[in-house]
Amino acid sequence: MTMKLYGAILSPYVRKTRMVLALKGLDYESVMVDPNNKPEGFERISPLGRIPALEVDGRFLADSAVICAYLERIQPEPALYPEDPYEYARALWFEKYADYEMGPQCTFMVFRNRVVKRLIGQACNEQECQQALDTTIPPLLDYLERELDGKDYLVGDRLTIADIAVASQLVNFAHGGERPDPERHPNLSAHTDRIHGLEPFTRTIEKESGFLKKVLG
Repeated sequence: MTMKLYGAILSPYVRKTRMVLALKGLDYESVMVDPNNKPEGFERISPLGRIPALEVDGRFLADSAVICAYLERIQPEPALYPEDPYEYARALWFEKYADYEMGPQCTFMVFRNRVVKRLIGQACNEQECQQALDTTIPPLLDYLERELDGKDYLVGDRLTIADIAVASQLVNFAHGGERPDPERHPNLSAHTDRIHGLEPFTRTIEKESGFLKKVLG
């Protein structure tokens, strides 16, 4: 079996998929795809033109959640989805929460303004960032803070796709100069440190930070 992962290094959705691949010890080839300048014909690989996409022996899958679920089936260990039906559904809920609620705010509002726009020569709209940081982002983090009360992980007592998805968005948040406030969000802050301290996260954060320092100074 040969696999190719299409996507950009700084995408939280590509990162989430890379973390699952790394944790499961699966080999793959990375193919760079700039979401702002996708190659001609990319819609044949990803019908909506989004990243990541995965090629497996000439067949294609799109969407990070779909890809990660597929990887769980072909390589069940270590298990990243709970066996218990309720906890399984909860893990999917937190993944969706990270992808569709945190993503638009932590990544597309803060990270895109402060990092991506600089990379492509555009001006940051700091007022837009501050509005998100003051209004829409705190309640999102408040919810996670409550859910982590007395717990090391979001679902059950071990690492799942829920933790990986949330932590992947918070990498972009950190690249944008922000992180959960240890005073307001001590549980989430500790959780972020715990997941970002895992070897695959540590390695990729170091690589991404080095790239941004080199490019942006």
